[in-house]
Amino acid sequence: MLVELQIRNLAIIDQLQVQFAAGFNVLTGETGAGKSIIIDAVGLLLGDRARPELIRNGADEASVEALLDLSGQAGLQQELQQAGFDGEGELLVRRVVSRAGKNRVYVNGSLATLAQLQAFSGQLVTIYGQHEHQTLQRGETHLALLDSFAGHGPLLLDYATHYAAHRQLQQRLDGLEAAERDRQQRLEVLAFQQREIAAVAPVPGEDEELAAERLLLQHAERLATTASGGFETLYGGEAAVCGELARVAADLEGLAAIDPLLGSLGESLRSAQYSVEDCAAQLRDYRRRIEFEPQRQEEVESRLAQLSPLKRKYGPTIAAVLEHRDQVERELAELGDLAATREELMRQLDAAAAALRQSGKQLSCARSAAAARLSQAVEAELADLALAKARFVVQLFPLAAPGSQGLERVEFYLAPNPGEEPKPLARIASGGELSRIMLALRRAAPMAEGVQTLIFDEVDAGVGGAAATAVGEKLRKVARGLQVLCITHLPQVAAFADHHFRVEKSEVEGRTVTTILPLDDTARVGEMARMLGGARVTERTLEHARELIGQSCRA
Repeated sequence: MLVELQIRNLAIIDQLQVQFAAGFNVLTGETGAGKSIIIDAVGLLLGDRARPELIRNGADEASVEALLDLSGQAGLQQELQQAGFDGEGELLVRRVVSRAGKNRVYVNGSLATLAQLQAFSGQLVTIYGQHEHQTLQRGETHLALLDSFAGHGPLLLDYATHYAAHRQLQQRLDGLEAAERDRQQRLEVLAFQQREIAAVAPVPGEDEELAAERLLLQHAERLATTASGGFETLYGGEAAVCGELARVAADLEGLAAIDPLLGSLGESLRSAQYSVEDCAAQLRDYRRRIEFEPQRQEEVESRLAQLSPLKRKYGPTIAAVLEHRDQVERELAELGDLAATREELMRQLDAAAAALRQSGKQLSCARSAAAARLSQAVEAELADLALAKARFVVQLFPLAAPGSQGLERVEFYLAPNPGEEPKPLARIASGGELSRIMLALRRAAPMAEGVQTLIFDEVDAGVGGAAATAVGEKLRKVARGLQVLCITHLPQVAAFADHHFRVEKSEVEGRTVTTILPLDDTARVGEMARMLGGARVTERTLEHARELIGQSCRA
């Protein structure tokens, strides 16, 4: 959900800050006040092309910043965290446009790419109108809208499972056929690798054990000398530490009757004597185990020299070498009986293809039935939106081969007027018609795209009277589950708003500036009266405004 928007030095906007809330947010104002600039600003946050002419005269750069609440977007929060943009439930996006061309993108305070910005913000905000972010103009979204409307999740999951299994088998068969073309050469390479590894016969972990043993052998003399010297100093020598400790301990224990403290110290020294004696004994045993074995050192070096080439060629560790050996043996077995392997793979592929077709047919049947229902549902909604005679058709076109999303593609067709043949929606619908069609789709499939914020621009183009009231009512119903922002010139639409903002243009020190103001109840009535009666607001238009708002509350 879009929580806050800040704009600086964009077109006629010097500095603007506005906070939006959940529900139905309406922006109104005189023509040319700057409402469309606010849409352009949000478009920049969605990844629109940054044009230098958008920068306010006299400024070197413009910036747009938005704070979005990610509540209910666990998947997106995880994506942000994995990309290093963790925001603890919030997404702070900033786009800077420079005259020098050094445009920058920030996500949660860190530099980001434009592609990352588009991926993240595109999951939260969608604009419907004459803008680049027009999902109805992208045919690939039509299929998702139909499946969401019909609740095809389980069928899609079943199809995706069969599609992945079929694709994996096809890739294995393709790989096998490619291997067959170079079979003899590949067999020779694999056989050589198998012989090379078998000749050395590596054992898991032996390289590490040998390296540790080599270190001991290389320093055997030093280790033995140190162990012997330590034993002599602690126990074996004439003035050994143990003897001195024993003498001092005996002296102190002999004085225990005079001063118990000295007796206690004597006991401590005696304990220390025993510990030192134990250490001396371990040094003696260690020295006996250390032997100078030049022959063993040569054997260790030789074995490590055998293992080293294998690790360079087949893996950094013996475990990796052995894993490569196992893979070689499996591939040799397959190539050794290629005909049988291919026959088995083809049998499995045929079975997987049949299962995929069956799953695809079930999905196609469900889509065909859902297409008719969606067409009826959208036409029923359009009837209230000044498109009563429009025909909305969901067309299914079979694919030449099964695709990742099914056996067909889907495209929406529209015939705005009676007697016309339906044509692709993306080619013939105007911005206002697209917005109203999307509104109708939203009423039919409320959670179709999964975004949290919908922005409608020009949704009221070409409508008035009862149709305008229907637009406002439908927008408010959509906003019960999502955040909706709508720019409108119609008081019948604005009357249904949960939150009303007025966009104003004024002159300050010879410069044109745009501001946006949240309206309280009194100011809202005044703005509605202006929309009803123009520049001249009378008591009659004020009363009409109050009546409109009251009627919308009861609707």
